[in-house]
Amino acid sequence: MIGWGRIGAMRGLAMALLAVVAVSAAADSLTVRTIDGKVHGKLINHGKVRAFQGIPYAAPPVGKLRWQSPRREEHWKGTFEATKYGRHCAQNHVFADMIFQDATSPDDPGSEDCLTLNVYTPTAATGKSKLPVMFWIHGGGYAGGGSSEPRHDGDFLPLKGVVLVTINYRLGVFGFLTLPQLSAEQDGTSGNYGLMDMVQALQWVQENISGFGGDPKNVTIFGESAGSFAVSTLMAVPSAQGLFAKAIGESGGALSSGTLAMPTGDAQGEKDEKLMEDLHVATLEQLRAVPTDAVLAAAGKDRALRFTPVVDGRFIPEPIVQIYVKGKQSHVPLLAGFNRDEGSFLGKDMTAAKWKAFAASHFGDDAATFLRLYPATDDAVAQRSASDYGGDAFIAYGTWKWIEFHRKTGESPVYRYKLDLGAPPSKFHPDPVAFHSDDIEYVFGTLATRPGAVWRPEDWKLSDQMMTYWTNFAKTGNPNGEGVPEWPEYGGGDPVLHLDNPISSRPDENRPRYEWWLEQEEKAATTARPQGN
Repeated sequence: MIGWGRIGAMRGLAMALLAVVAVSAAADSLTVRTIDGKVHGKLINHGKVRAFQGIPYAAPPVGKLRWQSPRREEHWKGTFEATKYGRHCAQNHVFADMIFQDATSPDDPGSEDCLTLNVYTPTAATGKSKLPVMFWIHGGGYAGGGSSEPRHDGDFLPLKGVVLVTINYRLGVFGFLTLPQLSAEQDGTSGNYGLMDMVQALQWVQENISGFGGDPKNVTIFGESAGSFAVSTLMAVPSAQGLFAKAIGESGGALSSGTLAMPTGDAQGEKDEKLMEDLHVATLEQLRAVPTDAVLAAAGKDRALRFTPVVDGRFIPEPIVQIYVKGKQSHVPLLAGFNRDEGSFLGKDMTAAKWKAFAASHFGDDAATFLRLYPATDDAVAQRSASDYGGDAFIAYGTWKWIEFHRKTGESPVYRYKLDLGAPPSKFHPDPVAFHSDDIEYVFGTLATRPGAVWRPEDWKLSDQMMTYWTNFAKTGNPNGEGVPEWPEYGGGDPVLHLDNPISSRPDENRPRYEWWLEQEEKAATTARPQGN
């Protein structure tokens, strides 16, 4: 007879062997073959997620490749150690709340050699898993940001059953410089290099993501602020169509003539020539030889220089809004919205008298209509109106216009939200409001990374609900599912899901404001349009 002690010892040995096998299997799963070579990652979040960081998806855009479309990365020999972030892309210090885990110091401007991406996947995922892929595009006005910011780490979102990809792309002067000399060199157009990087990274996903457990046929692009502008733009870019199946936009749309408006390439090229004057160079060869920090200094010194996407006639063939009007954008399901207090930087010192004076001086005969939409019955109401007006001008109207036009011509389901829950005060955002960019940590489950914030139970609950909505949408094109309140499709009655404590849905009470903005924009376009004979 076998004694109980021996049975216990045998069970202990079996458990130990199983643990060794599990560790061995996890170690094997940390090496994945891509078309460029093998990559080796690491385990994060107590072994629940595999992270592959800093993987090159294009050749370094330096030397002769500075201000060129991205090139394929050459195959590497051996195994690439994908265990730390690549450098964030070269940029001037734009936003105080942007913290980079790859930085060597708080004022580190980054590097031009930055075209890398990160892949996060559940530890149990294999090459046969075919999980939905979520492809994140960071914000920062096309001038700042990077994939190494803690607030969009991949520790938690993959636990909802998705593969997460986050990317770097060229920014500012290095990502969007437009020059006649560059256009002459590049078949008549220049600029938009940062957007081209995104397309190159999406192509990398198509070729490689199955090895990490992802489904290349089920990719959702999503982004915030400039990242949301980019999502709406990629939906209209011919070379990006077919590279993704769904889209999510958080606070930003490239269809309006306001924030991050796109000039034509020729018009922007004439302005950007001033950079060459400031750097005292005459040729592209000389310009490409200027050190990174000197280019950044010159670009940051002149406030008149703004480096953003342009309608170049090829990569972006015509104004984005016209592409949507004609229904030529990608016909994919869209989930999009914005935050209640996008304009929280305005209105704190407003009074009813000041607001009425502003309405009279800026809108003349239309002042009464303006004050009906943005009232000034007392000082507190005027402060709220000023904040709402600033938020609409900055982000909300453009996002609404994108949602509205895609609903009309996109032939796909649309889901619209508004983040209403005011976040607790924190280091960079001392007011308890749903400010611009407030949504990021909720979506990624990274609330703990926000400096100085003391989170409440309702914040953690809402974060989990938003992660569920976002990942449900990535899986099926519908955010609904078990454990979250019903999210009605944006159709008859214009239902908007209000992300609050608790979550609710109701018709859009602010639609008259956005229709007024559309009228104002159309009037301005008519006035600016040359009159025929």
